[in-house]
Amino acid sequence: MYPVNFHEMKLLIVEDEIELLNATCGYLQKEDFVVESAPNFFEAEDKLISYQYDVVILDINLPDGNGLDLLKIIKSKSPETGVLIVSAKDSLDDRLKGLDLGADDYITKPFHLAELNSRVNSLLRRRKYEGNKNIVFKEIEIDPDAKTVVANGVTLDLTKKEYFLLLYFITNKNRVLTKEAIAEHLWGDNIDMVDNFDFIYTHMRNLRKKLKLSGATDYLQTIYGLGYKFGE
Repeated sequence: MYPVNFHEMKLLIVEDEIELLNATCGYLQKEDFVVESAPNFFEAEDKLISYQYDVVILDINLPDGNGLDLLKIIKSKSPETGVLIVSAKDSLDDRLKGLDLGADDYITKPFHLAELNSRVNSLLRRRKYEGNKNIVFKEIEIDPDAKTVVANGVTLDLTKKEYFLLLYFITNKNRVLTKEAIAEHLWGDNIDMVDNFDFIYTHMRNLRKKLKLSGATDYLQTIYGLGYKFGE
């Protein structure tokens, strides 16, 4: 069990005020999110085209471009990504435009980081877990608040990475996930520097072993040459 608020998901924060950007990144990393940042339109566009994110926190007033154009890129490339727009107090039109373009929620400056965290968590709950508190797959039940996993009535003793790996598989059940996608999701974009993905096999092996010990069915399938799939 981990004394943090939610579950490891990957966020991109687009914010040109560097102090606010650093404070937001630091706060959300402590809450166990994998956090990437972009201080301007150009870098944000590059990251959005190259990588997948669970949630983008998007300041729509950027010095080198309109954040609403980034929102259009997000919605066309990965519509399943949640978007929380950040706006100045007086820019009601921008907020309304953002919501019309498919943003999930908005927050106005100045804001408390605890409120931002709470908005991101509720957005993830709606998007990833259909609003449910616990995630259930067959005999496996995950409680994201307590960070616990129970299978067949047995509480599993998982490491932090094993927990997040299982959560990632269950929220992407029946989809083939490449080793690269798994590594990037759980370790962030700097995983590009890694020579090989052998460390994933270790986490996978340990997770499998612990699930089997609880009597759970082995739902993890290795798809030769592609990656892994979790499902029946």
